[in-house]
Amino acid sequence: MNRSHINPELSNSSISAEPPLVNPELEGGNFFWQGGTDGILLLHGLTATTAEVRPLAKRFHDEGFTVSAVLLPGHGTTPEKLNQTPRGEWIAVCEKAYFELQKKCSRVIVGGESTGGILALHLAAKHPEIKALLLFAPAMRLASSLLQTLFLIAVSPFVFAIPKKFENDPDTIPWQGYKVNPLKAGVQLLKLQYETEKLLPRIYQPILIIQANLDETVDLKSGEIILRGVQSAVRESHWMEKSKHAVILDQEFEEVVSTTMKFVKKILQ
Repeated sequence: MNRSHINPELSNSSISAEPPLVNPELEGGNFFWQGGTDGILLLHGLTATTAEVRPLAKRFHDEGFTVSAVLLPGHGTTPEKLNQTPRGEWIAVCEKAYFELQKKCSRVIVGGESTGGILALHLAAKHPEIKALLLFAPAMRLASSLLQTLFLIAVSPFVFAIPKKFENDPDTIPWQGYKVNPLKAGVQLLKLQYETEKLLPRIYQPILIIQANLDETVDLKSGEIILRGVQSAVRESHWMEKSKHAVILDQEFEEVVSTTMKFVKKILQ
């Protein structure tokens, strides 16, 4: 979910008239790429599609992993659909994808970008057999102030969505998703953050967190909050100095891949 400027004057009709997706030509649906007996489940962020995780997924598959990604309910269709989708449906689809991957693989690592990282944490708290977690710009807190957050909650029943201020130019990176942030979906994210934070003490898996120094969407303390809450003995935190929120698509992608692969191979050795 990208940072936005709130404009209460927007109406449902003014937003609905716009084409819903940025970069509609990209492949953004579910995928399952068979490889070896070690599996990677990758979860995309709010308003995005699996196009967001495909470059990283390809690198994992090239290394011999079986890789899966699932399109979250309400995504890849219309912002209206996303506003009608409760967070429980996101959680259920992620869990189903995990079970399907688990049938094929002896060990499974779960990763996620932004909201996908929070869903990965939620999954790990319920499934201690998950081998490790890979969190990329995890959205445990948004960069908005408390006042802005309260305003979002207050106006969400009346204002359909707010336009995005894209941190990463969607013309220069393979990101696919909505041009607006549906407000009711944003409230669902806030509730997911609250529920997941309470589950952090149940998490013992090794955890890698990669954050972007120029991220204006997620509170930069998100990683600290996660590491303070989990029980993981093995933990790594890295910062990409030149990257923005879409850290797995930005200019330091190669460094993200290298750091991630080193961590994964260390855990699986």
